[in-house]
Amino acid sequence: MTTHRRERLEELIKRVVADALLSEIKDPRIGFVSVVRVKLARDYSVADVFVSVLGDATAKKKSMAGLESARNYVQFLVGKGIQLRTTPRLVFHLDTSVEEGVRMVGVIEKLDTGSGRDAGEPDGGEGTSGENGG
Repeated sequence: MTTHRRERLEELIKRVVADALLSEIKDPRIGFVSVVRVKLARDYSVADVFVSVLGDATAKKKSMAGLESARNYVQFLVGKGIQLRTTPRLVFHLDTSVEEGVRMVGVIEKLDTGSGRDAGEPDGGEGTSGENGG
């Protein structure tokens, strides 16, 4: 029961933070930022907000600095948007899982394309006769 409640609260906090970043926060340092997930502590005192930032390393640093600067205001908006006794303290983390996933897909496609060329020629010629013969 409590995990279901925690999941609902995490999703609600994610939505409130994403809406705040989209419409309320006007910091020019914050670039294209998307909220990937939120993880609440067991006692609901801390909410770890994982964000993905589009851009190079300097853009990511600037965006994280802007998020840290706007943290108190975003936390205030979260407090208004959810019904809890105490508002969880927001901690922003840079999440690189999306970039890692794209990189891994590229590696897999490269390996697949490379093995398709190398293995396709011998299998096409020898594999057919080998299967029929034995």
